[in-house]
Amino acid sequence: MRGWSVPLGRILGVEIRIHTFFVLLLGLSIAEARSVGGSASRGVGMWLALLLAIGVREAARAITAAYYGMEVRGVLLLPIGGLFAFGTGTAAESASTRRAETKIAIAGPVANFVFALLLAGIIYGATSQVNVLEHPLMTPLHLIRSLLWMQVALGAIHLLPAYPLDAGRIVRAELAKTRGSAKAMRAAGGLGMMLALGLIVAGMVLLQSAWVVMAGFFVLMGAQMEEQSHVLQSVVDTVMMRDIMLTDFSTLSASDTYEDAMTKSVHTLQEDFPVVRGNSIVGVVSRAGILDALNSEGNGYVQGIMQRGFQAARPEDTLGKVFRGMSGGRALELVPVVEGERVVGIVTLQNLKQSMGLFAETRRLRSRE
Repeated sequence: MRGWSVPLGRILGVEIRIHTFFVLLLGLSIAEARSVGGSASRGVGMWLALLLAIGVREAARAITAAYYGMEVRGVLLLPIGGLFAFGTGTAAESASTRRAETKIAIAGPVANFVFALLLAGIIYGATSQVNVLEHPLMTPLHLIRSLLWMQVALGAIHLLPAYPLDAGRIVRAELAKTRGSAKAMRAAGGLGMMLALGLIVAGMVLLQSAWVVMAGFFVLMGAQMEEQSHVLQSVVDTVMMRDIMLTDFSTLSASDTYEDAMTKSVHTLQEDFPVVRGNSIVGVVSRAGILDALNSEGNGYVQGIMQRGFQAARPEDTLGKVFRGMSGGRALELVPVVEGERVVGIVTLQNLKQSMGLFAETRRLRSRE
């Protein structure tokens, strides 16, 4: 979610990010407004109307997900909607999750259509001067009417059976009942990409509409992002920590001084260390943190700067479970692997790529035998 996106903040613990292309779309909205004789502020208004339409659908989808016990950790906003990052307990293969996915998909368009009806009621109740059926339905020159039809248009787009649009998600959930999650994803993703290419061609040749071309482009991009995410998830959910953990590692004692710790760290390539008291792990600390403390405070004890809140794992935990269990969007720096309270291995970002590559190669060679 962090690639090509910027953060907007957190709402009820859910990280909200917006894709860079969505920000660039603001420029297109301003250019269109000026081309029809409007001001730049009206282009910004059209962009905000689209952002509101997406906000309405994503809020409804997040509430539905929470109702079914699915923890939404983050939302990446695209011009066609949002992509969710789920927390621990979201098992893509489970029947309950497939049912929940269908309900979440239905909630998106329903929310847009209901909100459009409410807007229409408010407009007709407040004034008779606004003709909501006048063409063009969406134009920077009439933001109130555009706000209404933006909701309708977004809801209607998601009725197309193109993954990752909502109807495409329903198709994927139905296919998963008989074909399994992986095959269903490939089938739904392929259909989504074909329909996305169809929208791009129709927008360029038949309708000559930049907005239709953009819609097709973002459907295509969303389908590719979802497929990559699913492939990665299917991999990390089959790799156990015992398969990739380092078993030859160094630890520091909570009673070590900074100078003692730096001396010990000279003899290892580790950047991060488990901190133990006896046989029990009590924290983690980085070489950089020790050096900074030594330079700023003089000599002291490791227990004073170690991080007591850390993510630990068991050997039988999957890498996917560890990733989903990380709180606050914290990046993986060091994950101690423990049996009871005894550290039996560590996984660091430093060694993860190499370990995963070697593990994948080992699997490939074994499959040939």
